[in-house]
Amino acid sequence: MENKERKPVYYSEYLQLGKILEAQFPESDKEGVKADDEMLFIIIHQAYELWFKQILHELGIIRGIFSQENIQNNTPDIYNSVHRLKRICKILEITVQQMGVMETMTALDFLDFRDLLRPASGFQSIQFKMIEASLGLKYDQRHGKAYYLSQLTPADVERVKSAESEVSLLVLIDKWLARMPFVNNNDYWGETGSSSFWSRYREAYLSSLSEVEMHQVKVFDIIFMNTDAYPEGRSFSADATRNAMFIMLYRDQPLLQLPYELLSTLLEVDQLLSMWRHRHIHMVQRTIGKRVGTGGSTGAEYLKGAADSHYIFKELAELTSFLLPRNMLPVLPASLIEDLGYRR
Repeated sequence: MENKERKPVYYSEYLQLGKILEAQFPESDKEGVKADDEMLFIIIHQAYELWFKQILHELGIIRGIFSQENIQNNTPDIYNSVHRLKRICKILEITVQQMGVMETMTALDFLDFRDLLRPASGFQSIQFKMIEASLGLKYDQRHGKAYYLSQLTPADVERVKSAESEVSLLVLIDKWLARMPFVNNNDYWGETGSSSFWSRYREAYLSSLSEVEMHQVKVFDIIFMNTDAYPEGRSFSADATRNAMFIMLYRDQPLLQLPYELLSTLLEVDQLLSMWRHRHIHMVQRTIGKRVGTGGSTGAEYLKGAADSHYIFKELAELTSFLLPRNMLPVLPASLIEDLGYRR
């Protein structure tokens, strides 16, 4: 075939700067009101939405990886997933820092144009709701469910519901963890299976508790000694939880290092989302006090309720309550140690 000369790529055309830089239309300009900070307000929120789009892009790739039937722990897929989760963390760090730019706008600066925005509100950010749903926040777990979709257009309601109907990352991670053979494989543990490991671990854990911590034993039994596939009220299965705990305990083993990093990064995503929410709360309190939001929510009070309840991977976070120091861990069978190493 004859090679055709490819059309040169021009910077502003490639980035569609004509569209992006002409996409700021302050309401104050339309009304002839002087409000110098509305341009900042628009650009910051547009930047947020661009970052949200990138986060959804990364989550789509990660969910595609974990949708596979089998994923080996030392494959490029796991490394790629960790890499992309860390990128999401860096983006979330930027969104937290970006709040500092917003905070250069004083309460009086905001009041110059605030009433012109009604009923528009950050609560109507479809992409942020889609991020939460893609990660694994269920509708029933949302704070203020009655208000959750009431401010959206019918088309945006359908977009959110579509995102919620897809298999979330939490569900995929649950299935991936449950498939791991290290704790449940009788070839390692003998006829008694994994029960011997958890019985020994329970005994060591019990000996590590102070008198005021003894209530933790009941929780331990519900999580680790339960025979139900899914203990009541939990999103992670019993097998997935036990395997997650095993990864945290024996993370020094070569084959568990990447899985541990993945779990740790999921917790970092939760932490950064929480930091963003709390930074948002403080900014709202500083700019509008106890007044209602432009979209009709209770403002800072609503944001605080969401920040306190929207932890997606909290079941992984709580496993740190049951960790033991390395010198108290049960010794692993030699065959399992061999399989957890890198084979030559």
